[in-house]
Amino acid sequence: MKVACWVLRGTTLGNRCRLLDTIQENGVGKFSDITSKALDSIKNLGMTHVWYTGIPHHALVADYTEFGITNDHPAVVKGRAGSPYAVKDYYSVNPDLADNPSNRNQEFQSLIQRTHDAGLKVIIDIVPNHVARQYRGLNNPAGICDFGASDDVNVEYAVDNNFYYIPDQAFQLPDIPAHLQPLGGEQHPLLRELYQEFPAKWTGNGSRLAKPNSDDWYETVKVNYGVRPDGSKDFPILPEDYRDKSHQAHFEFWQHKQVPNSWTKFRDIALYWLSQGVDGFRYDMAEMVPVEFWSFMNSSIKAMNPDAFLVAEVYQPHLYRDYIQLGKMDALYDKVDLYDTLKDIIRGHGDTQNITRIQQELYDIAPHMLHFLDNHDEQRIPCSEFASNAHSALPAMVVSATISNAPTMIYFGQEVGEAGVELAGFGQPTRTSIFDYIGVPSHQRWMNNGAFDGGQSTPEELALRQYYQKLMNVTLTCPALTGDMQPFGTDADVAHGDLASKLYCYARYTHQEHALVLLNFDSHRSTTQPIALPAELVSNLKLADGCYIYRDLLNSNAQFEVEIRDGLGRIAHPLKPLTSHILQLTENTQN
Repeated sequence: MKVACWVLRGTTLGNRCRLLDTIQENGVGKFSDITSKALDSIKNLGMTHVWYTGIPHHALVADYTEFGITNDHPAVVKGRAGSPYAVKDYYSVNPDLADNPSNRNQEFQSLIQRTHDAGLKVIIDIVPNHVARQYRGLNNPAGICDFGASDDVNVEYAVDNNFYYIPDQAFQLPDIPAHLQPLGGEQHPLLRELYQEFPAKWTGNGSRLAKPNSDDWYETVKVNYGVRPDGSKDFPILPEDYRDKSHQAHFEFWQHKQVPNSWTKFRDIALYWLSQGVDGFRYDMAEMVPVEFWSFMNSSIKAMNPDAFLVAEVYQPHLYRDYIQLGKMDALYDKVDLYDTLKDIIRGHGDTQNITRIQQELYDIAPHMLHFLDNHDEQRIPCSEFASNAHSALPAMVVSATISNAPTMIYFGQEVGEAGVELAGFGQPTRTSIFDYIGVPSHQRWMNNGAFDGGQSTPEELALRQYYQKLMNVTLTCPALTGDMQPFGTDADVAHGDLASKLYCYARYTHQEHALVLLNFDSHRSTTQPIALPAELVSNLKLADGCYIYRDLLNSNAQFEVEIRDGLGRIAHPLKPLTSHILQLTENTQN
């Protein structure tokens, strides 16, 4: 499974890159910008799914009152465009993204259909831990009430309250640093009156202060899932033996059990979007929500669509198995382990042998760990604080895509070397801002006024994209990359000296075929000694003594010779700096 993450906010070629500019000045991407040509280019890149982020209607500053949409107070909106993770209406989509805001849901429905017609599946966000401070649904299905509409606001906690309250205290805005002031300190009619909330609610990150700190998620409120303020649970506990049970067994467990109101609200949201053609969800900060809820939620989703893809942020490794086995997640972000390790190696720190350690520690759940090198939370690869150039990360990208059967994600612009250097306003350089109307120059050059052919891209950007396209399509078409993994050639290979910590080699193999992956993370040095294939690997690959010719799937004109003698193998071909090779056997030249 290969997921392309597409952020609409930065897609229009007309976007300029000026600090804190409005939607009228800088422009914004629209659903209609994602044309059949755009989707074909994503499909041809080797993708199977598209995660459209920023789709649910979130709090923003633009005035849509003529369409019946209430304004959001700028004091509880981050940036001009707002945070996509401060949702104010789960049954509507972001009006910024529609040509006609009154027809926004239908325009997104058309995008879902275009995506399916291109042979791709659709993922959108659900942010279960928190919602915008001013939640108001405009398109709720019959019988659906807004979050908090029936809450008893006179108590801190009640099991069916959707929020936690601070009785008898009014919410107060935090003391916000000057550079993060609403709209950069610009005067705005809605700022003439203070934002009012009484009683105050707990803030999204769990702050129980009526006046949260500036680094709290003050634009959001935390959702109550039946966890009492002392941490005890006000809902049935899932038995431990359900780790090994099916989605259906989990679904049956929750039938006829009383669950908190917020659980059914989010279940109904997910089922609604499945009915609209969405094929899966990316869950924000899933570890801040009890795992029992995920058993309830995800088994309900799978009962409706067994093929739905469910991926979540969980950043505490000791919780991974709980959220996969008990929470029935299909995938979790492999951030704390593989991403952090690869980033260290790219930056010249760390040791490639840590990759082996990670794969061993996560062996039983490896197919569930989503791999990435770029996303909206992380620094963009070519920025000076990360890799300084896109090519330094290519060996790491090969690892991400080929080391296991885990899904791989590419963040829009990654494949053309977007560096995210713009000062957007609320969002700062090194990351493409999700809070501002800001352009994404390398991606816009690839778009080429809607041609999606790279007509304005630099030669370097085109070459990089061709590399990504070759790599991702190899992962879809090489059966050996679905098999077992075994590292080789560097564990105790003192012949390479300190370069060994920059080399990484492994085999992927099935009963029928195998591939050898050879990587050199060093930016200056080539190998001068052969890479060794140990006897165990030679046996597993069923290679008799002889000389074998392999072709490089990433470099079609390159061939490698592998010599097997006395049950041991060697690859004498040097690995040049920052090179990656995926080798597939073509012939046995001699015995």
